[in-house]
Amino acid sequence: MLVAFSVAPSGTGRADGSVHDAVAAAVRIVRNSGLPSRTTSMFTEIEGEWDEVFAVVKQATDAVLPFGSRVSLVLKADIRPGFTGELDAKVERLEEALADEGSSLEEPDRLD
Repeated sequence: MLVAFSVAPSGTGRADGSVHDAVAAAVRIVRNSGLPSRTTSMFTEIEGEWDEVFAVVKQATDAVLPFGSRVSLVLKADIRPGFTGELDAKVERLEEALADEGSSLEEPDRLD
């Protein structure tokens, strides 16, 4: 199972709306879990079995709670039983498809 999630506090009382300390607390939980993960500018992706992934998401959400009066959690899951290593494999398949199409992506003939 792959899960992409974003967790952030609101009602932080900070005029600049910055949430980086809260997000760092959540990402620290994910990285310390030992599960395969990747963090980008918008989401953290994590891979594992249902119970272990959602336990980490809950812990990460709990880590953000002290930073505001409420927490927002956005989550997307790819549930594909029997598959592992998809955190990287899905991207590798995409890159292969793009490379295979590379020769057909040349600039089309112009009519001028």
